[in-house]
Amino acid sequence: MNTLLFDLGGVIMNIKRENAVRAFEKLGMTDADGFFDPYEQHGSFGLLEAGQISPEEFRAEVRSSFRPGVTDEEIDSALCKFLLGIPAERLARLKELREKGYKVYMLSNTNPIMWDRYIIPSFPGGIDNFFDGTVTSFEAGVCKPAPEIYEYAIRKFNLDPAETIFFDDGPANIAAAVRLGFQTRLVTDEDDMLKLTADA
Repeated sequence: MNTLLFDLGGVIMNIKRENAVRAFEKLGMTDADGFFDPYEQHGSFGLLEAGQISPEEFRAEVRSSFRPGVTDEEIDSALCKFLLGIPAERLARLKELREKGYKVYMLSNTNPIMWDRYIIPSFPGGIDNFFDGTVTSFEAGVCKPAPEIYEYAIRKFNLDPAETIFFDDGPANIAAAVRLGFQTRLVTDEDDMLKLTADA
């Protein structure tokens, strides 16, 4: 196995859905808990993550759920409360894996607001310092666990699933990858990314 494919949120980057729920509630949304489904993106958030609507269209759709006068900046900032950052030791491990000769890729359900505002700046010197390539759901036009996003990554990176280990914290995403022939590792706690790559 010389190819590693990582999910981002919950594997490399720490996340906390409840922070975004509370931030949207502060803006006036009454069903923020339902808006951020813990298992599957849906509604305007799902469309944004799947690249089916633009950030501008997303803000326009959700604005009616907020109190009057909420700005684009407030919406974007509240959305990014979902993300907590990347521990330095995980960034170091990604670099170490590449130095050892592994091809290291990312496959993430995310959206352009989080990607541009928070995710890209979380990788010192640029994301290309840590990955040989990335696939986002908004780029691929579909979210995990749909098979099409894995097939998109296979084509983009010329992957051999049988020779690729996929790391994800979502059991449904892992199951979808298994059906396509990937080797997989389910990440169940914050230390798993380091534990599961310790012998690499």
